[in-house]
Amino acid sequence: MPKGLTASTGMDALTHAIEGYTTKAAWEMTDMFHLKAIEIIARSLRSAVANEKEGREGMALGEYIAGMGFSNVGLGIAHSMAHTLGAVYDTPHGIANAMLLPTVMRFNGADSATAQRFREILCEIGRPDAAHLNDQDVINTFVWMISELSKKVGITQTIKDYGAKEEDFEMLADKAMEDPCKPGNPREVTKEDFIELYRRAM
Repeated sequence: MPKGLTASTGMDALTHAIEGYTTKAAWEMTDMFHLKAIEIIARSLRSAVANEKEGREGMALGEYIAGMGFSNVGLGIAHSMAHTLGAVYDTPHGIANAMLLPTVMRFNGADSATAQRFREILCEIGRPDAAHLNDQDVINTFVWMISELSKKVGITQTIKDYGAKEEDFEMLADKAMEDPCKPGNPREVTKEDFIELYRRAM
């Protein structure tokens, strides 16, 4: 695949793994899949975008393992919002997820149980100090790492770059409220929350 498609599908797989690890239905078996997928994708995506054999092989494995996990437990509202951007603006799905994931992570991280899940992920991917960070520092660290990875593989950071308009937010929120991924989100979300999340992602 070309660089852009490699980057966007890779970030989609990373979103699968992160949302799968934090979804309401997560359990021991899927946790095993998702943690391993996050570890592999985090170390392989940049190499895959550079078209290196090791990175390509790592991403093939990481994406497959993430699929084994989330197909059992579902996803969350990053996907609800990304599906809507794809339907309305034809935003490529992986790019939509990459742009929305940091904003959604901050929203979900306000739930202490989800912040703890983020802490567990950080400890698994080379940040053992996360065990001693407070919740807000955990969220800031993890969001920064995800945003930096996205930038390094060349993905734009704001939904306005793909045509999102503030006057559409209510319509987008209505669609996101009906998305089948919404019920699995670890934090309850209202239409007003969706409007605000789209606004933050601008």
